[in-house]
Amino acid sequence: MLGIGIATPALSNPAALAPTHFNSEIPTERVDYWQKRAAEIDQQLASKQSLKPVRLVFVGDSITDFWHLDANPWFHGKYCGQAIWNESFDGAVPAQTALNLGVSGDRIEHVLHRLLPIAQGGEGWLDRHDLQPDTIFVMLGINNSFDSEDPATTSLYKGVLAVVARIHERKPKARIVIQSLLPTDDDLKNRNLVIPVNDLLSSFAANAEGIEYLDLYPSFVDDDGAQRRNLFNDSLHPSRDGYSVWRDRLTEFLRTG
Repeated sequence: MLGIGIATPALSNPAALAPTHFNSEIPTERVDYWQKRAAEIDQQLASKQSLKPVRLVFVGDSITDFWHLDANPWFHGKYCGQAIWNESFDGAVPAQTALNLGVSGDRIEHVLHRLLPIAQGGEGWLDRHDLQPDTIFVMLGINNSFDSEDPATTSLYKGVLAVVARIHERKPKARIVIQSLLPTDDDLKNRNLVIPVNDLLSSFAANAEGIEYLDLYPSFVDDDGAQRRNLFNDSLHPSRDGYSVWRDRLTEFLRTG
């Protein structure tokens, strides 16, 4: 006997106890979601399947990553963007066939490392010679607003510019589109950080050759400038409806740009 006094509740119908074993009883190595996601991307990039059909590449953090999630694993009954992605970016429309390089939790510096060539000690996520997209969409920075450097606005701005420079270095023929940060549910943070960073990125793109800016922010706020809560699962991440709005803005941009 173990000698541990754990009371077992009486059951009127012992046969109703299912399952007979619980995950808590099985030794399991901890692998966080972001590690699984990064491993999936590594595997995709290491495969022999040609990347020539890819016309769009998305670079970002969890907000970009969760295009690939359906049922939200952290919020029961809520959904992310998989259904929207499959309709529009999974190859059904050849000109919009996309590769998603978003990884949950990544800060700007982590993305810089992922895009750094393997020969220089990075992960080489843009190394494939057959990966020659027409357009690369970037949305980054909100994770650097937590435990941020000072001043945070400048840190986020310069970090995004460093990512843009690395992308241009690796894929000089691609059009790079900087997407605005989305609104949070914190009005003060939006006013003091998100909107100023967006303004800086917009001004940069307006004066940079081959760089464009897509302002998504207005589509995600109401008439009072507050975050449209129905478009988000939590304070940061879009709901399925939010991804639908984002998709519509992207396809409009691609059609008219």
